Amino acid sequence: MTAHRVDPGRTERRPRRADGERTRRAIVREAASLATVDGLEGLSIGNLAAATGISKSGLYAHFGSKQELQLATVEEAERILHEEVIQPALAARPGLEQLGAACEAFLSYVQRRVFPGGCFFAATSLEMGARPGPVKDRLAAVQSNFTALLRSFAATAIEQDQLPAHEDPDLLAFELHAILLGADTKFVLYDDPAVLDLARDVVQQRLTPGKRPS
Repeated sequence: MTAHRVDPGRTERRPRRADGERTRRAIVREAASLATVDGLEGLSIGNLAAATGISKSGLYAHFGSKQELQLATVEEAERILHEEVIQPALAARPGLEQLGAACEAFLSYVQRRVFPGGCFFAATSLEMGARPGPVKDRLAAVQSNFTALLRSFAATAIEQDQLPAHEDPDLLAFELHAILLGADTKFVLYDDPAVLDLARDVVQQRLTPGKRPS
């Protein structure tokens, strides 16, 4: 019986690749935090090297250009938004409870300072809004997808008679998103949790049938 030969190079490749992926994830996680304070345009190999303790040459090995770094950072921020906000919302009962869960998860994500500068997408969208290109397009897509998710929750709530039939799901989704973004801005500016509690009260009132005139 012929013994199976093991290629030493093959046995070492997987750990190296896994280590490289972990390192890349750590870099883009730090980049996402920095971007909420310094902006996506403020990201540089130099400040990332200082923040992560990784050499500049090591960072260059992961990202071939500034745009590649920015896109990877947006992708990581989107993953975190999905984990922190979207998954808890999807886990709630369809309709009204999902709307409430999405808003609460977003406000909690801001209050717990998952990112030091508040919601990553609120912090970077205005910065990149006047800069056409793939980074702006990706940020816009994430914002649109979140609003569309709120709209789908609202539509389900209306279909299930949890909200009045006259409600417009597009308007309600826009209104709730605006409340969340406004609360994020004020919390970052004033560092006052009372702002987020006020937003919670506004959301609860908005989602309670009969609280507002038709």
